Amino acid sequence: MTDSIPRADRRREGGAWSRIHSERAALAADLTGLTDRQWETPSLCSRLTVREVLAHLTAGASLNSAQWLAGVIRCRFDFDKQVAMRLAEQLGSSPSETLQRFRGAVPSTTKPPLPVIAMLGETIVHSEDIRRPLGIHRSHPIETLTQVADYYRRSDLVVLAKGRIQGLRLVARDGPFTTGSGPLVSGTTLALVMAMTGRTAFIGDLEGDGVELLRTRGGKV
Repeated sequence: MTDSIPRADRRREGGAWSRIHSERAALAADLTGLTDRQWETPSLCSRLTVREVLAHLTAGASLNSAQWLAGVIRCRFDFDKQVAMRLAEQLGSSPSETLQRFRGAVPSTTKPPLPVIAMLGETIVHSEDIRRPLGIHRSHPIETLTQVADYYRRSDLVVLAKGRIQGLRLVARDGPFTTGSGPLVSGTTLALVMAMTGRTAFIGDLEGDGVELLRTRGGKV
């Protein structure tokens, strides 16, 4: 039987998985040695601690399409309830167990019914939801950030992004990413990605006439 997935698409998916695995490994390394108090730091995700966001990432790497659908049905199509349920399954009894479970998920290629590029976006964005409040900096490869930014400019699938930047012109100062027309918003590719996904903590890293409009479009994440 001939593989129905075109070879070029398989290569792109393989490249995205490689980037996901690298980003997961880097995050696991950055979180080694956190104190219990640091684990309870509020993340950039509404009402979640950094420990809970990490458990959420583990859940995403442990949940295939059939399991995801079963959970949605079990939660009566309450997607927020499904997310909370899966997070709780991966939290463990202590921060060290939370981190250990995430380390185990680093090489996983299991995913819910989402494009692989969406999983890369989730990995980048949630890793910064964790790092930023902890004061941890990572120099993500610009190619990875550009790929994620290009995905979000075209999609509202997982999080409102395309709609959030409508009528604005985004220009990265550190890479090739640019999109849209209208009032200017410029900054690093990472700051643009995070602002596109509603993280207002990164708005201060941006410049241009469109920044305040983008700030007003920040919302629940």
